[in-house]
Amino acid sequence: MESLNKLYPLTLINTLSNKKENFTANNVKMYVCGITPYDYAHLGHGRCYVTFDILYRLLKFLGYEVTYCRNFTDIDDKTIKKAETEFNDPFLYKKISEKFIKSYLEDMEKLNCINPEHQPLVTEHIPEIIKFIEGLINNKKAYATSAGDVYFSIDSFKEYGKLSKRNTADLIAGCRVEVKEDKINPLDFALWKSETKSGPGWDSPWGYGRPGWHIECSALAKRYLGNTIDIHGGGMDLIFPHHENEVAQSEGLHNQIFARFWLHNAFVLVDKEKMSKSLGNFVTLKQILEKYNPMVIRYYYLLHHYRNPMEFSTEDILAAEKSYQKVAQLLQDIDELSFDNFDPKKHELANALIKALTDDLNIAKFFGIIFEHIKELEKDKVLSKTTELGLIKTIITTILGLKLTLLEKAKVDITPEIQELIDQREEARKAKDWKASDEIRDQLKTLGYDAHDKKL
Repeated sequence: MESLNKLYPLTLINTLSNKKENFTANNVKMYVCGITPYDYAHLGHGRCYVTFDILYRLLKFLGYEVTYCRNFTDIDDKTIKKAETEFNDPFLYKKISEKFIKSYLEDMEKLNCINPEHQPLVTEHIPEIIKFIEGLINNKKAYATSAGDVYFSIDSFKEYGKLSKRNTADLIAGCRVEVKEDKINPLDFALWKSETKSGPGWDSPWGYGRPGWHIECSALAKRYLGNTIDIHGGGMDLIFPHHENEVAQSEGLHNQIFARFWLHNAFVLVDKEKMSKSLGNFVTLKQILEKYNPMVIRYYYLLHHYRNPMEFSTEDILAAEKSYQKVAQLLQDIDELSFDNFDPKKHELANALIKALTDDLNIAKFFGIIFEHIKELEKDKVLSKTTELGLIKTIITTILGLKLTLLEKAKVDITPEIQELIDQREEARKAKDWKASDEIRDQLKTLGYDAHDKKL
């Protein structure tokens, strides 16, 4: 496919500047923070990784060369605690992480997310992490304590807070974290945490221990993408402290910009609160994908702009299901068409759709355009004028990652009692007893059955 990125300049809202900026790059390097695999992934995780899958697909469609890296935090307080709970042995944390990584990858496959080029595990990159920390100590950006811990000194990085727009003085004033005596500043964060031999860890220049959470992403981004990357993504909950700390670590080591663009998706909400495991209000992807077609769930995500909060409800999923079915019906039996030698002047609708996507992934606008023109598109299909439809289908399947299969109608279990009511209503209609017919119809509806009349 001929490169389209000059024809369709991509704009993205950069968290760093809080502005919409033109995105350009030669070979795109993209890093997205992955899961901590101590439990099943939930709908909030699904929204994040579908969002960045679409960005990945869009970049490739536009002709960019893309290298995508997404990590697994396979050792963490949570994976260790889960191993203690399930196996009474903290050293079996790998059994926990392997189980939930496998489950997560199955969920991603069902949602039709493309696997990144790199999916590194933290535990397989301890030497790189240790080397990174040593570099920060040598640059006087970090310090080791007599207890065997290593902390990043936020006072050594004058731009600390530039991503999250937080003032360090205000943060210190509101700090409720228990301050360790060996910390210079209460906001200094751990790069290496000392451990006793009773828990999982590795030998290091500072003693036995394991990495802090923030350092792993800086080290893995450097290992797979280099000192400066083009796009760093994740959920809005990661802006502070995780991503702020990544900026400090990476720029503190290399003295150059870490990520040119920062993109963050908003939360999935339940009863106005963020869906999270800590609040116990989460719905797992496993649960939702058993109940609904995975493409409906993917489509459900797409109907909301990635930067806007998304209130979870089964009513909205059912509405998305009907809308998805209309799109699938429209494009059923339509062949995808190549964008080689694409002329936007000849295909105004396809042109408008790509422009919506390249405007900070405005997928809600994309589908708004389709439904605004759906009657004329249906007419074109009847008249076998399918060129525009073929281009639209290519965009939807290639960039949005929707497979567009028609949904099977749910099988209705008709019990003898329900059949008797149906028969009674049919007799009432034949006798033109409309009152009885309506009463039975209402009774059927209460039991979850819709009666559709045929002409007598």
